[in-house]
Amino acid sequence: MIPIAMPLLDKEEADAARDVVLSGWVSQGPQVVAFEREFSALVGAPHASAVCNCTTALHLALAVLDIAPGDEVITASHSFIATANCIRYCGATPVFVDIDPDTYNIDPARVAEAITARTRAILAVHQMGMPCDLSALAALTKLHDLVLIEDAACAAGSQIRVGEQWDSIGKPHGHIACFSFHPRKVITTGEGGMLTTASPEFDGKFKRLRQHGMSVSDTVRHSSPQVIFEDYLDVGFNYRMTDVQAAIGRKQLLRLPELVARRRAHASRYAELLGNIEGLSLPAEPEWARSNWQSYCVRLPDRVDQKEVMQHLLDRGIATRRGVMCAHREAPYLNGNQRHDLRHSELAQDHSILLPIYAQMSEDDLVRVADTLKSALQS
Repeated sequence: MIPIAMPLLDKEEADAARDVVLSGWVSQGPQVVAFEREFSALVGAPHASAVCNCTTALHLALAVLDIAPGDEVITASHSFIATANCIRYCGATPVFVDIDPDTYNIDPARVAEAITARTRAILAVHQMGMPCDLSALAALTKLHDLVLIEDAACAAGSQIRVGEQWDSIGKPHGHIACFSFHPRKVITTGEGGMLTTASPEFDGKFKRLRQHGMSVSDTVRHSSPQVIFEDYLDVGFNYRMTDVQAAIGRKQLLRLPELVARRRAHASRYAELLGNIEGLSLPAEPEWARSNWQSYCVRLPDRVDQKEVMQHLLDRGIATRRGVMCAHREAPYLNGNQRHDLRHSELAQDHSILLPIYAQMSEDDLVRVADTLKSALQS
C-alpha cells in the first residue's frame, strides 16, 4: 500500500521522548521552551509560542486581537474546516472569498472586493504548503488598517521571495503565523502547533492564554526559591504542548531541510511523469514561492469522475484524497448568505485529487502512482 502521507520518525525521536518520560517533567516545560527558541530561529521570527495543535493556534491568534461578534474575518472557504471554525469560536463572521485556480490559494483581488467597515482581519491560508501572495495581502492590510494572520498549518519549510532574498514562512510578513505538526504535515509531534510573531505583546498574551490566563508560568514557580502565588488575569484556555511532543519536535526540526528537499525532488519527478497527460492540470509554483510540497494536488480532465479515479487507485493499493474541502458547503455554514462567487473553490474540491507524497517514497513508488493514474484516466 502507498499511503497518502507518512511521517518520518526514527530512533532519535523515540530516544528524545524516552528521555522526557524518565525526567519526570512531561507537561509544558523546558523542552517546550527549547522547541520555541529553535523554531523561531529556524524561520526567522522574534517570538514563537507552542500550543497543542494548529486549531488552538488560530483561535489564540484571533482571541488576542479581541475578534468578537459583529466583526468579519476574510478567509478562504477552500481550506480545512478549522480555519472557518476558529472565526466562529470568537463569535465573528467568516467571509469566504475565492481562490486562484493555479495555486489553490486565496485571491488577493477577491479579498480587496470583500473588505467592509466590519472587516477586522484577513486569515490567509498557505494551502497544501504553497505560499500565498503575502506581498499583495500585506499591502491590503496596511491600506485598510487590518491584521494579517497566516494559516501556515501546512507550510513549515516553505519559502517566499522578498526582494532579493528568500524568507521562511513564519518570518513575520503579516502579524501572526500559525503552524501545525499533525502527522500529515512535513514535520510532526503527533499533534501540536506553533504561533510566530514579531510582537512581544502578542507573544506574551499567547503564552498567558494558553495556560488558563495564568500570570506566572508553572516553570517559573517551580524553579523559584521563593513562594509565588499566581493570578489569573484572563479567561484563558488549556492549550499547552507537552514536553514529550516538544522533544520530538526538536528532532524533527533537524530533519526539516532534508525532508523538504526530498519532497521538492518528488514534486519535480511527478511533473515529469504526469506532464504529458492530456487534460490533467498540475500544481503551479509561482516564481516567488518555494513550496514544501506538503501535498501534491492535480486537477482531473473535464468529465472525469473524481471518485471513480480515486477508487481505481485505491483498488490498486494507492491512497488519495479528494481536493481540499470547501467550508461553505458544510452544515455549519450552509445558511451563511454567501456573498461572493466561489466557483474556483468548488471546482478545486470536485475535480482535484491529492496524490501520495512523502520523503520515504522511492522512484518505483512515484512511477507506480503515475502509471496507475494514467490507467485510471484511460479507463
